[in-house]
Amino acid sequence: AEPAEGNKELVCARGRNRKAVLCQRCSSRVLLPGTATFTRRELFLPAMKKKTALVGNSDLDGDVLQDHWLVDDMFSFENVGFTKDVGNIKFLICADCEIGPIGWHCLDDKKSFYVALDRVSHE
Repeated sequence: AEPAEGNKELVCARGRNRKAVLCQRCSSRVLLPGTATFTRRELFLPAMKKKTALVGNSDLDGDVLQDHWLVDDMFSFENVGFTKDVGNIKFLICADCEIGPIGWHCLDDKKSFYVALDRVSHE
């Protein structure tokens, strides 16, 4: 997958994240540089809220996002939290301030954790 023009400086020649990935709200470090691979996949993420508002909330306010960091091992994260299961999905949230979702994980695939580029900052 080829990143959009605005995201090219975030992706190195090997397709990995060039910069650290941070929570947009509290700047907590989610991923270190080089730990995730750029990928493109259409995924629906609910609107950003506190963790307690994400679970059991059936209003489908949110965005279909395409550009993600793909992480294949949950232990690659510096700092991430998960919501309770929503069907066979867990949403990724910031473990420090509990805002999210910043990403998506399907319980059927133990090796795929997606972090949406639009839901995090980079430094």
